[in-house]
Amino acid sequence: MTGEQDKLTYAQAGVDIDAGNALVEKIKPIVKSTRRPGADGEIGGFGGLFDLKAAGFTDPVLVAANDGVGTKLMVAIEAGKHDTVGIDLVAMCVNDLVVQAAEPLFFLDYYATGKLEPEEGAAIVAGIADGCRQAGCALIGGETAEMPGLYREGEYDLAGFAVGAAERSALLPTNDIVDGDVILGLSSSGVHSNGFSLVRKIVERSGLSYSDPAPFAEGSSLGEALLTPTRIYVRPLLNAIRNTHGIKALAHITGGGFPDNIPRVLPKDYSVELDLDTIDVPPVFSWLAEVGGVEPNEMLRTFNCGIGMIAVVAAGQAAQVAAVLQQEGETVTPIGQIVLAREERVVYRGTLSL
Repeated sequence: MTGEQDKLTYAQAGVDIDAGNALVEKIKPIVKSTRRPGADGEIGGFGGLFDLKAAGFTDPVLVAANDGVGTKLMVAIEAGKHDTVGIDLVAMCVNDLVVQAAEPLFFLDYYATGKLEPEEGAAIVAGIADGCRQAGCALIGGETAEMPGLYREGEYDLAGFAVGAAERSALLPTNDIVDGDVILGLSSSGVHSNGFSLVRKIVERSGLSYSDPAPFAEGSSLGEALLTPTRIYVRPLLNAIRNTHGIKALAHITGGGFPDNIPRVLPKDYSVELDLDTIDVPPVFSWLAEVGGVEPNEMLRTFNCGIGMIAVVAAGQAAQVAAVLQQEGETVTPIGQIVLAREERVVYRGTLSL
């Protein structure tokens, strides 16, 4: 028979229910700040509600995406900076929605850790809420899991789930992509959230710590510079889609770079020719290539190299679409064109300026 001194509690096993409840109370006002038409509920229930009719769609098709932040989280953990990776989490999901012309409606997160620290968790959720506000979607729920033994002390992981909607008649890509269509490149904010296993290897080779000054970003530590959040393209792109009707396809440049992502939105009879001379490569990529001895083709398949999103646009509407995007704060550059199918789906000319 078990003695009084041998009786165990969940807290002694490493799970603090009170800490979880404290986190929920801390984030309630943060979550409330993301409300939008269709989402007016409080978190804390068993499921999040969304009223699609209240969002104003006539003939909607739902579009869903999920993603994580990858090993960029390890940089955040080592740098002790947790307030921006939530933006990355949202960005990686909603940027995948908008490429199909879907407006992000709601978002759910999954936050898992070995030991729950309410202040740290609140900083992470604040970043998620920031990303949701940027994208115009509501944070309607999520899950916090405290799992001692599965994660080492100080470690955590994030996953995100986004649902959007598009009118059936407006879905992208369209079926009228032709030879001569223009490729517009939208500038990235930096490395975004791909390739960080290589980034961390290069930082290790450099001998720098994440608290040291960034060699490529004056006034920032290396950790701060590498943790620059992924750019969220949703509002500018939706505005351009709805007001110009000139965008035929979009591709989110994530892991795999240009060669793996652009062909996903092209008809099989077409390739894309990119002029690498036109791309303004941010200094972070030059530093990574130099310190890591990374070849240009490897850079192009691992990183966005300065272009986080591409748009396929009819030649006659390229200037109009670019102007609308620029008015919304995007840096837009014509970087290539659609061509008849080649042996390679993505063909380069010029040289990447690393």
